[in-house]
Amino acid sequence: MDANSGIELLDDGPVRRMIAATNGHDLDAMLAEFADDYENITPIHPARNFTGRAQVRRNWESLFAAIPDLRVTVYDATTAPDGAVWMEWGNAGTRRDGVPVEMAGVAIFAVRADQISGVHFYLEPVDHGTGDISAAIRDTTRAHGVPAPAAEPVAAGGEAR
Repeated sequence: MDANSGIELLDDGPVRRMIAATNGHDLDAMLAEFADDYENITPIHPARNFTGRAQVRRNWESLFAAIPDLRVTVYDATTAPDGAVWMEWGNAGTRRDGVPVEMAGVAIFAVRADQISGVHFYLEPVDHGTGDISAAIRDTTRAHGVPAPAAEPVAAGGEAR
C-alpha cells in the first residue's frame, strides 16, 4: 500500500478495505464492500443519484480503464458514534490521452452489517484556475441577478481598508 494514501486514518472496516482495493485496482474486492442495495446520493448533482452495486461496478470499470494510474488519497477521516464514516479524500491520475485528472471532496458513508450501505457523495474536479474568492462571489451573485459587491480598496501595504 502506498504510504501516502492516508488509509491509516480510517478505522478497520469496509471503507478502509474499499480504499485499499481501489488503490490496488481490485474491482471484485472493492465491490465486495458494498451492499446489494447500496444507495449513492450526490446532493450537488441529484440526477447522478443511483442505487445498487451494479452501477458501482460500471463506474469503476470505466474509471480504471480510462485512468490506469488512478490513486485515492484519504486526507482526513472519522467514524461517528452511529458508525458513519466521514472522509475527506481525493483521487488523481492521468487519462490514457495524457490529460491529468484530479478530484477532491467529502464522502459520508453509511455502514450496515460490515458493508457500505450508502454514501452522501461530494466529489468535484479540482479547479487550479486563477480566480480568487472575490471573483467567485462576483460570478455567483451575477448569475442570480444580484449586483456584485465592489472590490474592497487595498491600501498601501496590501491591507484592505
